[in-house]
Amino acid sequence: MRPTVTDLDVSDIRFPTSLEFDGSDAMHPDPDYSAAYVVLRTDAPRVEGHGFCFTIGRGNDVTAAAIRALAPYVVGRPAPHTAAELADLCTSLTHDSQLRWLGPEKGVMHMAAGAVVNAAWDLAAGQAGLPVWEFLAGMTPEELVSLVDFRYLSDVLTPDEALTLLRAAEPGRAERAARLRAEGYPAYTTTPGWLGYSDEKLVQLAKAAVAEGFGQIKLKVGDDLDADIRRLRLAREAVGPDVRIAVDANQRWDVADAVRWMTALAPYGPHWIEEPTSPDDVLGHAAVRAGQPVKVATGEHVANRVMFKQLLQAGAVDFVQIDAARVAGVNENLAVLLLAAKHGVPVCPHAGGVGLCELVQHLAMFDYVAVSGSREDRVIEYVDHLHEHFADPAVVVDGRYRAPEAPGFSARMRPESLAAHRYPDGPVWQAVAQRAQGS
Repeated sequence: MRPTVTDLDVSDIRFPTSLEFDGSDAMHPDPDYSAAYVVLRTDAPRVEGHGFCFTIGRGNDVTAAAIRALAPYVVGRPAPHTAAELADLCTSLTHDSQLRWLGPEKGVMHMAAGAVVNAAWDLAAGQAGLPVWEFLAGMTPEELVSLVDFRYLSDVLTPDEALTLLRAAEPGRAERAARLRAEGYPAYTTTPGWLGYSDEKLVQLAKAAVAEGFGQIKLKVGDDLDADIRRLRLAREAVGPDVRIAVDANQRWDVADAVRWMTALAPYGPHWIEEPTSPDDVLGHAAVRAGQPVKVATGEHVANRVMFKQLLQAGAVDFVQIDAARVAGVNENLAVLLLAAKHGVPVCPHAGGVGLCELVQHLAMFDYVAVSGSREDRVIEYVDHLHEHFADPAVVVDGRYRAPEAPGFSARMRPESLAAHRYPDGPVWQAVAQRAQGS
């Protein structure tokens, strides 16, 4: 008998990363990496799905409330296990006529839908006994196309074109999956580059990253040009000429500032400038790309597949950066992967946040096996924070993600971590409050 979803549980889980400036950048100097964490429970023992919205603290207040508002669309359904059921669930969460008024298909409600959709994929892949990347890569091209909402995309990508792309990648799937298991997927690390770190810590961590096998690191920039020139020079001296250094402004600049800033940083060979301006400013990204010599990457805060379509149409990006917890989950990220494949633009996922490495590795690996068929000029971000709180943490060895083997989406947090970091009454946060009172 098919399991039925009986409950949607939401927890406010926060980690006090701001105490050590982990995650700090020019727009977010005091982030507490956090998850509005959702569990889809069923009437079958140990059959459940896990997902979350990523925020940097107080955002949990609204994302958790938004997830709870979606419970009526999920509770009482048979636990999804096919492409058709996962497509139907995603549509029901994103096409509600009244909730769409809050977006449509962007903002907090859309992220909440993504958390529930991702939990449903965790549930479905878990029932199949497969990691999500392999579960997806085992679907037929027709099943994959059925997962995508082509509304607003058909002027650039039609279902027939998507089907042609997926069929073209079909013959080499097994060989690429075997290569992935043997070799892993290239990673880069942002661990050395948080803006609140001292120069000494930056240099120490940059050297450590090279020793650990990373061929690319990333630095946060955008607060002070002279300081960024100094930090990028120190990083280049630390890693040498052959290691790539990406930089990330986290939306800090207007277009003219971005052009001026990156022209000044260009002599140190940055590989890309990430989020140089507002994520909604498609033409602004195009102007930055045209106005200075460094390649442009964006996507971490891009709200939906339509914005990605426009960025690609406008020739505004050299690298597409999907985020597993920003758009409406696996289904919409599949649409973005197909758009990027049609335009021949590499996908280099964003993963700077709690649990994002765990999730997005599946999407990049699926893309390699079943969509683009390529790892050329593609890397997944890695941040060496908080993986110990997950039951099936991401594993990076010699600068490469190892292919997940455990069934599901790698999203399940350990019960003891959930209890310790529950906000505001978990023991970790009680200790933080006591220290603040003592100071």
